[in-house]
Order: sequence, then C-alpha cells, then structure tokens
Amino acid sequence: MLTSLQYLAGGASGVLVGFVLGLVGGGGSVLAVPLLLYFVGLKDPHQAIGTSALGVAANALAGLWSHARQHNVNWRCGGAFAAAGVIGALGGSTLGKLVDGQKLLFLFALLMLAISALMFRTRGNPGDEGAACNRNNIGKVLGFGLGTGGFSGFFGIGGGFLIVPGLVASTSMPIFRAVGTSLVAVAAFGITTAANYATSGLVIWPLAAVFIAGGMVGSLAGTRASRALAAHKGHLNLAFAGFVALVGLYVLARSWQAMQG
Repeated sequence: MLTSLQYLAGGASGVLVGFVLGLVGGGGSVLAVPLLLYFVGLKDPHQAIGTSALGVAANALAGLWSHARQHNVNWRCGGAFAAAGVIGALGGSTLGKLVDGQKLLFLFALLMLAISALMFRTRGNPGDEGAACNRNNIGKVLGFGLGTGGFSGFFGIGGGFLIVPGLVASTSMPIFRAVGTSLVAVAAFGITTAANYATSGLVIWPLAAVFIAGGMVGSLAGTRASRALAAHKGHLNLAFAGFVALVGLYVLARSWQAMQG
C-alpha cells in the first residue's frame, strides 16, 4: 500500500516526465521508471515499468495533441512506424517480464548511453523539412519501427529516445518534426506494453492516474519550450543527448549497486 507522500511524489514525477515528453518527444519515458523506483519508492522494477508505460502513453497523447495543433506531426510516417512497432513491443514486453528487474535496468542504462552518443554525433544535422514516407523509404521506416518497438517493449518505456533518432535515420526529417511525430509511436508502444504488464498484475492503477494528471500539466509547458529551443540549430539535439546520458549514468550506478548487494 502506497502512502499519501508517495502519491504526491508520483504526481510531481508526472509533471517532470510530461515536461520532458513535450520538450524532446518520448525522451521523458526514460525518466519515468527511475523516478518511480528512486523518488516514489516502488520496490519492484517490473511494477515501475508497467505503471510508467501506462502513464507515459497517456502523457504522450497530451503532447501529441499540442504538437498536432502546431502542425508538427507527420501522421503517415508516425502511423507506419507505430504499426510496425506495436508488433515489436508486444514481443519485447513479453520477453522483458521474464528477465530479472535489476539486470533489465542495467541493460536499459547501457542502451541509453549508446543512444545519447548517437544523438550527440548528429546534433548539427538540420534534416529535410519536406521529408515524407513513400515507397522509397517505407521498408526502412517499418524496419526501424519494428526494432524500436521491440526495444521499447523489452525495457518497458515509451521509447521516444529511440523513436526520434529512428525517424530521423529512416526519413531524414528535422529533429523537431521527429519529436512531434514520435509521440504517435510513444503512445502506441506504451499502451501495448502497459496492457501486457497489466495482464500480470504489474500496473498500480491509482499511481498511474496521479502520474498522468501531473503529466498533462507538464506536457503543455514542455511543448512550448520545445518550439523555442528548436529555433536554435543543434540545441534541442544537445538537450536530448545530455538528458539521456545523465539519467543513463544514474540508472547504471543504481542498478549495478543493487546487483552487487
């Protein structure tokens, strides 16, 4: 049974995750699991994964609405990426439930650091504003979507920190456009993963509701900040890479300590 203080911490965590979701697309999802474990105080990593997946999916939908109003979503690319990724997320989340929670977090942290390095290397790439999904690149988009969905489901995250570079790599769209478009897939992957974990009783529904409420507030502020930061070439990329690296190092240290203990 969670305390009132833990629910309050869950709401505050939702605000922060929602803000980052609006700022850098699905990047906020990598913060959700560590917050539920180390700030809210959940003991079971799998419960944190299942609950955060539901919260991130709902918050991604709020962020998607904001980005769509600004005409910053490529629906065709986002839909194709998400459709393939849902299949991967279902398989990945089924496998993830079978892996020890601390080992799962350790692998998750290593993946975060690798993606951070990739985003730092491509920080100066402005992208193609006219990028679209067509028969020339649809196979690449579907392939990236399937693989990203698998990783997303396995690690129990919305996967935006994978989706954004995946969209950029498969379509050459600008990162700001990829941030908005990524939320289509973040929501789809999160719902798929949460549903799979819920069948095993690994979603804390009241905590998820508080987390979602906080995220709705944070996502509106994050979307405004994203547009302001995107006006300066490379700044959004740097913020994305730095954010993922810092959280990755923290999760790596905590999971390693837990495995040694």
